[in-house]
Amino acid sequence: MAEPGARQRTGVELGEGIGWRAELDLSIERMPGVDFLEVVAENIKPADLPESLRVLRTRGLPVVPHGVSLGVGGAEPPSPARLAHLAACAEALDSPLVSEHLAFVRGGGIEAGHLLPVPRTRESLRVITENVRRAQDALPVPLALENVAAIFGWPDDELTEAQFLAELVERTGVGLLIDVANLYTNQFNLGLSATDALDALPLEHLAYVHVAGGYEHHGIWHDTHTTSAPEPVLDLLTELCARATPPGVLLEWDDEYPSDAALANELARIRTAMSAAGEPG
Repeated sequence: MAEPGARQRTGVELGEGIGWRAELDLSIERMPGVDFLEVVAENIKPADLPESLRVLRTRGLPVVPHGVSLGVGGAEPPSPARLAHLAACAEALDSPLVSEHLAFVRGGGIEAGHLLPVPRTRESLRVITENVRRAQDALPVPLALENVAAIFGWPDDELTEAQFLAELVERTGVGLLIDVANLYTNQFNLGLSATDALDALPLEHLAYVHVAGGYEHHGIWHDTHTTSAPEPVLDLLTELCARATPPGVLLEWDDEYPSDAALANELARIRTAMSAAGEPG
């Protein structure tokens, strides 16, 4: 059971979605089969929302603000100003939840410029637990945290990523945003079994899932969100769906934007991977 004061899981059915980007606004507006959206919170102003988001909201599509700079994985408490912005985004969009990354992004006023993995130690867990609770207290809706892609691991880790997330959920009740492309990245780069992670994660606290593509360069997998999702990533989505029914699955595409037809095909591939979980082996 979660510790006293722990928050409840998100419990929101989202469906199949796509990350809203200004470059994709018209594509998304005319795309059938999209049930919800995610928008990078740092890219919008709550008092002056993009017209496209307003149009899509009037159609009843939920929009989830997705933060990239809060930094709950640092030693310092989350910035009140950043938390206020996330809260304002959620209120302006009438969002069902907010998502962020379990990541280290800054220390001593210096920005890392990347979503870095946190040291998975007991002391780090204690600090991050308090940071997550502070964030939950400041937000008007539930919070979900995303696992990150890594190209290195800390030498003194005491817990696996799945164990760390499971204990964080136990202590705070925070939701999980599981990125299967990030699980694949960590398996490719660090040899960490993605299916072992799925077996150990508390998927009953799953808020939604990310799917994205990337590429290999000089033996390193780069999670760029600029290509079609490779089959191993979709295989991991099938594996996840064999263990739990995700409330939502969302496609991320952040640059080198493809045609409407290519995006529609990616969503179709995601649906196929999800349905494969129920097929006889």
